Amino acid sequence: MSAFPGGMTFPGEHFHQLIMSPFRPGGQYLVTWFSMPGKYCLRLGSLHVLTAGVYLIGVLMELRHLRYFVAVADALNFTKAGEQLRLAQPSLSRQIHNLEEELGVRLFNRQKNQVTLTAEGRAFLSDARRLLAQAAESINSVQRLSKGHTGELNIAYLSNFNFELIPVTLADFRVACPHVSLNLFDMSPAEQLRALEARKIDLGFIGLRPPTASKDLQWECITHHEIVVVLPTHHPMAKKQSIQVAALKQEFFIGMSERSHPGFRDWLVTACQPGGFVPRIIQDADLESALMHVIAQGLGITLARSQIRKLPHPGVVFRALVPTIQTDHWIAWNKSNDSASLAQYVSIIKKTSARP
Repeated sequence: MSAFPGGMTFPGEHFHQLIMSPFRPGGQYLVTWFSMPGKYCLRLGSLHVLTAGVYLIGVLMELRHLRYFVAVADALNFTKAGEQLRLAQPSLSRQIHNLEEELGVRLFNRQKNQVTLTAEGRAFLSDARRLLAQAAESINSVQRLSKGHTGELNIAYLSNFNFELIPVTLADFRVACPHVSLNLFDMSPAEQLRALEARKIDLGFIGLRPPTASKDLQWECITHHEIVVVLPTHHPMAKKQSIQVAALKQEFFIGMSERSHPGFRDWLVTACQPGGFVPRIIQDADLESALMHVIAQGLGITLARSQIRKLPHPGVVFRALVPTIQTDHWIAWNKSNDSASLAQYVSIIKKTSARP
């Protein structure tokens, strides 16, 4: 049994869509619904709405029967309608006769040289046009959804580290899928990970890939960024244009909190390995702005992606590392997310990031 509006039920093998006008108790209505996956059909029948329940007597009917009827009703000539449908006139006449038999009404008055619609035929013509239009729209809608051309796509990113790839790929996606609604969310990496696992967002521009990330997520490295040293302006090494990693061995480091940036400590330790030391992290910050403030006060230094230069940084300078060290930038999505829109956007990101 398939659910019916208002809590009532009716029989149906594979319920896809119900098309029906508002009904009242005691009324009699024509009800249609689509069934049979892969073959759009209509079930037509009389619906008697009673206080005790719903009784439906159904007749299996394909959409082509309605197309035949509308063609004959428009031409009021079986021969001309048959030519338009590329169907022999005897076959078309037989199909219309079968339709009338199934419905239990006469749709056409047939005279020797004239065909006219009966009152029932005129009433049925309006419904037939509406049903064909709705069926066509239903098919087009599900096909657009399957191709990722409709629906919505929820994307999260860390606005403080926005970089050129995001607006470029969003512009390309808008051209490719103009009917998909885009929703952007400013989230920390930790918030993105939780939202991905809960399927509240479709994709996250996370940045660092935590070593303890959920196995339910699919990861893709989309670009690489240079690592820079972040120093207070009055630091002795601030006068240099570039700094060797080993020269930072005696410094105190400020890190990003694991609560907001999971995996940052592991990333920082790895970044310092070429210098032969493990960084001494004396304080963590939840926000990038707090990180910059602590460094500006002279409490420590840090390493960060070069995109951090885009943040306001009074009292802070950035210096290149020698030799140059790069870090990966990752996006992620839930493996169980089969959204065609998501697949389309990921494809656009890959193509864009591969450009020289």
